[in-house]
Amino acid sequence: MDITTQKPAAPPAAPGPAAPVDKRAARGATRPGDRIFLGLSRGSGIFVLALMAAIAAFLTYRASIAISKNEANFFTSFDWNPSGTPPEFGIAVLAFGTVVSSIIAMVIAVPVSVGIALFITHYAPRRLGGLIAYVIDLLAAVPSIVYGLWGALFLVPHLEGLYGWLDDYLGWTGVFEWNDGAPRSLFTVGILLAIMILPIITNVSREVFRQVPRMHEEAALALGATRWEVIRMSVLPFGRSGVISASMLGLGRALGETMAVAMVLSSSFDINASLLDTGGGTFAQNIASKFNEATEMGRDALIASGLVLFVITLLVNGAARLIIARRKEYSGANA
Repeated sequence: MDITTQKPAAPPAAPGPAAPVDKRAARGATRPGDRIFLGLSRGSGIFVLALMAAIAAFLTYRASIAISKNEANFFTSFDWNPSGTPPEFGIAVLAFGTVVSSIIAMVIAVPVSVGIALFITHYAPRRLGGLIAYVIDLLAAVPSIVYGLWGALFLVPHLEGLYGWLDDYLGWTGVFEWNDGAPRSLFTVGILLAIMILPIITNVSREVFRQVPRMHEEAALALGATRWEVIRMSVLPFGRSGVISASMLGLGRALGETMAVAMVLSSSFDINASLLDTGGGTFAQNIASKFNEATEMGRDALIASGLVLFVITLLVNGAARLIIARRKEYSGANA
């Protein structure tokens, strides 16, 4: 019987030397330049948070002094007499005017701004689009006081025809009833604010629409979509979060606009059902018009109203961030 001999298995190869570690990559996080940049970035973030906290603490402290001496309901009173004996003041009229004028501005400005941005990026020839974008950039650089002068000297006298038309056809609603007074109302303020925030919303929306992946649009066109269908199915879903962010930036300016509103609005501490009647006021306009002649108690009362505007602005921006974070389709991944 033959026995087949087998060669012994070769011993396992000895492990080779470990792969050399990229010492330069390992040192990347500890380089002096990286440490300096990290420290500056972290310090900038902490500084912003500390600055916001300091502003909030100052406003809260001075507002608490005024509210503790106030004999009226701070949130529901229509009076503003912080220098009286006893002091009585409330923010009901200011809150109503600020919110209503900002809503009017957003209703007018957002559709127009998005339309201009879409025209520049998808319809207009390159030269015409560049010219329109240049003019929009110039509008963003115009100071608020210039808008206020233009609104008081040109816009207000030329709105009588529009006010009359609204009164003739929509006056039955009560919201657009006009008593033939000077058109210095919250509706005029809303139109002026819409013109002022239009460049901000347009510029941001335009840059967002330019970031839409080209192959998304080409794929839609290859499937037979029209230009509007391409915009509706590819461009707008992709740029939705950017449009929301642009709208919030515009709303922030509308809420805090001061001089232009003060020059156009005929303010009074009264709330009217009609948007075309004179009266009302905003937080920023009230602070600007009454600060110079205010007593110490009056300044504290104005600071208390400024605290409310500060909180409203934070809530608006926080709500916008939550909307964008919770709606995945706003990211544009499904565009």
